[in-house]
Amino acid sequence: MGGDYAPEAAVKGAVMALDAIGSDSRIVLFGDEEKIKSVLASEGCPAERFGIVATTEVIEMGDHPAKAFQAKADSSITVGFGYLAKGAVDGFASAGSTGAMMVGSMYAVKPIEGVVRPTISSIVPTIAGRPALLLDVGLNVDCKPEVLAQYGLIGSIYAEAVLGIERPRVAVLNIGEEETKGNAQTKATYELLKAESRINFVGNVEGSYLFSGKVADVIVCDGFVGNTALKMAEGLYRINTALGCRNAFWDAMNYENVGGTPVLGVNAPVIIGHGCSSPQAIRSMILSTEQVIKADLTAKLQRAFQN
Repeated sequence: MGGDYAPEAAVKGAVMALDAIGSDSRIVLFGDEEKIKSVLASEGCPAERFGIVATTEVIEMGDHPAKAFQAKADSSITVGFGYLAKGAVDGFASAGSTGAMMVGSMYAVKPIEGVVRPTISSIVPTIAGRPALLLDVGLNVDCKPEVLAQYGLIGSIYAEAVLGIERPRVAVLNIGEEETKGNAQTKATYELLKAESRINFVGNVEGSYLFSGKVADVIVCDGFVGNTALKMAEGLYRINTALGCRNAFWDAMNYENVGGTPVLGVNAPVIIGHGCSSPQAIRSMILSTEQVIKADLTAKLQRAFQN
């Protein structure tokens, strides 16, 4: 399994994940070997329990992602993607530079043939008690209807394979439920999804039903809308927490429990962690990566786009 960059939180999170992963899984850490080993020692965890790949460079948040990915060839992200591309690890996760993670996804493991534009999705909690999937959440802010229709299929396969939802209901996020509602983009997407026989399309879903679980399991939108909806939810979570509102639904909104965003539509499992990840968030990110690997999601997506 893929590891992450070197700071303390990443290593502590990996230690927390050790007892939660399957006996047939192994966590590989990419980063400053000395630092990794000193954190493991302070955690009382034998270094042999991990694979450790020593790297010497770090892609900083201020670096230009594409330039840094090439220039800093010995960074944990660049080396990690090298391992992933040659099959030396089965999946790669990092809470480092999101831009560099996307560069690696697009150029090292590459999009699945037939996928116009890969997407990033987010699992959102619902009061129905089972998660829903929102995509795209910020990768592609302008989407043609053909791309959104592909998201419907990609999201449906992901919801079934990884989240275990049978015949997931797919809907377009819109300003009204009626077929005639929306802008040119959503109306055209509606028609394309209605004609897609491989999914369970249920029409439009309004924002007010996003977290209800009543209408849809997979909610399709462009990255501008998805990112806005997600950040509004995160803001409400912070406000409610500050006001002392605690319940199972709000707790599920905490990104630390979700742990990462899979890049969907590329040829290997890649998970992007939240930039300010705590050890708990890193643990969740590693478990998400294992889940995506074991669900054989990449092969399922590749098969869907073969025809």
